[in-house]
Amino acid sequence: MKSGKRIIIIGGVAGGASCAARARRLSEEAEIILIEKGPYVSFANCGLPYHVGKVIQREEALLVASPEMFRQRFNIDVRLECEAASIDRERSEVEIVEAQSGRRYREKYDALVLSPGASPIKPPVPGVDLPGIFTVRNIPDVRQLKGWIKKLNARRALVAGGGFIGLEMTENLARLGIEVCIAEMQQQVMPLMDVEMIAPVHDELRRKGISLRLGDAVSAFEQMPDGSLTVRMKSGAVESVDLVILAVGVRPETKLARECGLEIGELGGIRVNERMMTSDPNIWAVGDVIEVRDFVTGKWTFVPLAGPANRQGRIAADVILGRDRTFRGGQGTMVCGVFDLTLASTGSSEKALKRAGLWEGCEKVYLHPANHATYYPGAKPMSLKLIFSKRDGRVLGAQAVGQEGVEKRIDVIAMAIQKNGTVFDLEEAELSYAPQFGSAKDPVNMAGMIAANVVRGDTRIAHWEELESSAPFVLDVRTPPEFKKGHVDSAVNIPLNDLRSRMAELPKDREIWAYCLVGQRSYYAERLLSQNRFDIKSLTGGYKTHELRKEGARQETGE
Repeated sequence: MKSGKRIIIIGGVAGGASCAARARRLSEEAEIILIEKGPYVSFANCGLPYHVGKVIQREEALLVASPEMFRQRFNIDVRLECEAASIDRERSEVEIVEAQSGRRYREKYDALVLSPGASPIKPPVPGVDLPGIFTVRNIPDVRQLKGWIKKLNARRALVAGGGFIGLEMTENLARLGIEVCIAEMQQQVMPLMDVEMIAPVHDELRRKGISLRLGDAVSAFEQMPDGSLTVRMKSGAVESVDLVILAVGVRPETKLARECGLEIGELGGIRVNERMMTSDPNIWAVGDVIEVRDFVTGKWTFVPLAGPANRQGRIAADVILGRDRTFRGGQGTMVCGVFDLTLASTGSSEKALKRAGLWEGCEKVYLHPANHATYYPGAKPMSLKLIFSKRDGRVLGAQAVGQEGVEKRIDVIAMAIQKNGTVFDLEEAELSYAPQFGSAKDPVNMAGMIAANVVRGDTRIAHWEELESSAPFVLDVRTPPEFKKGHVDSAVNIPLNDLRSRMAELPKDREIWAYCLVGQRSYYAERLLSQNRFDIKSLTGGYKTHELRKEGARQETGE
């Protein structure tokens, strides 16, 4: 396409704004029109919960760019409070409606980019549109929410949904001194992650005074005379609150695309190819409105995150202006703060791989390293789960939770996944080290080393969930004081330092599963005993993982 053509972009936040700015940087001849139905363009919607909690004090700080800046710096025609009403693909025209005047007019395009985002889902229950029930998508939403909190002097809130927005809003409402209850229909918050990795998050939320209603959902809302709300749950429970945040998920804004006949995927998003092109060669789509290929599984997925949206907008601009660019696919790399904890993940989870029928041939290991050298003051533990291919060691996913250094490790692993890296690459990764920042064997290296041992056959591992259906001889190689604090009921305690002299106490006609606190000593025991012809495996992640799994199992069964 010649650079002097006309580009119309519908949606002026992450994907649309980045597409517009990139297109101008590539071409001074192109005519670029940015249509946004809201009153702001390019605002930081990821910062909205933190503005509610007064971490971000000034509303203006959320405004990344203004229409004036787009016009003056980039010569981009920004039209706020204008909605694209329809697309005429045969004529290559968009019908636009001005919100204030009601005026309708048409604009021709040579290239059209759809970036309308996704809208918060409102559950179809009685009273869902009552005053005091809010979604958090844009600045006007937050203004109304803050006004309601002030008006009612709010003291108690219910957050429906325990995903990103739900957890961030919970933390920020708590900062205001508001008592919060989370109602999540799954048996865990952050349902994208595996349940055992979320056990510390549940503990942290309860420690901070947050009430959890897991495996429960809202069935109805009722307004009281004083403006407060009665929330009825499917379980029969009732909550009395001053406000409700709906954070049960988002739905792609595909009305325009559907009405003009673009291909829509099974997940409800616009289908695009790797060049962000829709089923119409003159229309592109980016951001929360699209389905993309999952980088790990190759299956269609929906990744409503700001990072991918910005990159997709940039790629669409490149392709429109004649460059050969492709999107590698989504891998869902994310991070979320929950009070004093950070949780992060990248790639596929165990549950996602099993749901897709792809778990066969996969393996997982757990470790519980410190964020930096333990001899340096202030080291904090984290829990890390690495998922990989048993055949060739390709890294498929990782999840971590801890107080510090979590996102740093997940980011490294995310890059390894994007480059089709293996556990051997993690094992050999050269990462920055000083005692206050990391360890000579970084948690990333340790995860790679443990997994590489499995792939090479240097160690045989077992998983705690397999214990109930198996009958091994369970060997606890921790010290007696550690054993006394808590242990597996059937376990026999022989400390690692005594193991060489007490091998005669172990059976040679029965499989032995060894464990310690985090997996290191049981690995040493496994190497010692296997070379002395014992049939032995090491329980990955040690007793810490056992405790995580127990809590996760309790959540899954609703206990």
